[in-house]
Amino acid sequence: MANALVIRKEHLPTSDKALRAAQYVRMSTDMQQFSIQNQAAAIAAYAHVRGLKIVHTYRDEGESGLQIKNRAGLQQLINDITNGIADYGTLLVYDVSRWGRFQDTDESAHYEFICRQAGVKVAYCAEPFDNDGSMLSSIVKNLKRVMAAEYSRELSVKVHAGHCRIVRLGFSHGGPAAFAIQRVLVDGNQRIKGFLKKGQQKNLTTDHVRLRPGAPKQIAIVNWIFQQCLRGRRYSHIAGDLNEACASTACGRPWNARIVKRVLQNENYIGNIVYNRQSKKLKSPRVSNPPELWVRGEGCINPIVDAGIFQRAQALTIGRYVRVSEDEMLKRLLVLLHRKGRLSAAIINRASDVPHMSTYINHFGSLRKVYERIGYKAERDYSFADRRSEWARIRADLVREIALELESRGRRVAIAPMTDHLRIDGKIGIGFRVTRSEPYKGILTRYYISHLSEASDRWLVAIRLTDDNRSVLDYVLIPRNGLTNDARQCGPRFTDYARERLGFQVFKSPHALSRGIHRVLSIGRTRSAKQALAAPGAQIAKAR
Repeated sequence: MANALVIRKEHLPTSDKALRAAQYVRMSTDMQQFSIQNQAAAIAAYAHVRGLKIVHTYRDEGESGLQIKNRAGLQQLINDITNGIADYGTLLVYDVSRWGRFQDTDESAHYEFICRQAGVKVAYCAEPFDNDGSMLSSIVKNLKRVMAAEYSRELSVKVHAGHCRIVRLGFSHGGPAAFAIQRVLVDGNQRIKGFLKKGQQKNLTTDHVRLRPGAPKQIAIVNWIFQQCLRGRRYSHIAGDLNEACASTACGRPWNARIVKRVLQNENYIGNIVYNRQSKKLKSPRVSNPPELWVRGEGCINPIVDAGIFQRAQALTIGRYVRVSEDEMLKRLLVLLHRKGRLSAAIINRASDVPHMSTYINHFGSLRKVYERIGYKAERDYSFADRRSEWARIRADLVREIALELESRGRRVAIAPMTDHLRIDGKIGIGFRVTRSEPYKGILTRYYISHLSEASDRWLVAIRLTDDNRSVLDYVLIPRNGLTNDARQCGPRFTDYARERLGFQVFKSPHALSRGIHRVLSIGRTRSAKQALAAPGAQIAKAR
């Protein structure tokens, strides 16, 4: 029982479904290193005493129990049971709270009901009662669900209070550092222990994180942004100049008007840390808090922007935005249409007498809906955007399928919260993006990726669509080092000619894709990315 998560299928009976069981295990954070193994060990002992054979494991590692949307393991479990795929008669769960600490206690009861309705019995291995449907078990289960929800609420209050205290003492409360700011790890005596890179965290409760100015080149960019603001330039124009100069943001993405505005409003640059400007407690919608609820740690960072310049920029920002009604927004857009003869996101953003494109989207939902309101028929085909939710589902299904196949091949796989990339063996990242097609020079089809996954991802899977952008054509595996700097920042576009020239592999099915990923991951580090991608004797390896 050393590793209860390993299933040895050669010893499992296949005829008696009542003796076959599955297990669901979940841990909330990556800090709970042994939680999954401890749950599995208790479940294995429970199964051994009752003569059950565990034939399948569903797991969610490092996922909050407040929602189901990011929990691929639980989603797969419910899908298998509702679609009749489950080949077991019992589901083993460590305790009632493993379903989740849902704020609506009926949600976990709903998932248990789905299992029972499909003929799958649910057993809680660490609970002191049998889940036999008796009055006692029903009362205790409901009490446990309420306690699980209350635990999350109490923990949220304690964490918030702790963050407020940390900020008032001048330490960072967590999260990524702003542009031109770096995180410094210090011990309990304020001695510097080192610098934290993106994604790294402190692992001792006695340690703290301070903020300090970053690279001189980034500091110069921040001061340049403030100077351009004082000259009256629009945020979108400032972002455009930065992108033309190939200057990336703190997370490696292109600049836009919102990011520029965030820089201009960030008090880190004058030495302050501000916390609680916005709240998003217990997965509820994000809300903006009034200034009297903000928590400040003042003078805890060496300033990189003069306080007078910062205040002048704030005054300009406040005076720049004038509230107008939605009717007035549409009237201004009509005037712009008559003046330019057509409309696009770029035309709207360049115009000084109409709100920014993002403002229209926030008010009306999308630019297409805005165009419909003023009777304008856009030249662009918006069918891809109309099916955005469908593409998100296709991408998420592919990520889960690839993760399961790689796990079956012995890989350790974790799905990122937004289900757009995998983390394999704890270090190798693979991003997934749906790529729409567009005509290019009248004779070629070009495939466009709107933006890339995390900069740390080593590979990118482009889910290519057919020419009408209505169905999946195939899957292209692209190494990050096979992209130019411009492509990394603005999103790559490539044709079949370019794909063949660069040696990117193409696969016709998810199964073939998983085999290809497993193959390139198995190649030694000494081989180059081009050698890893190119099949012997051919530039492209197509799946049979």
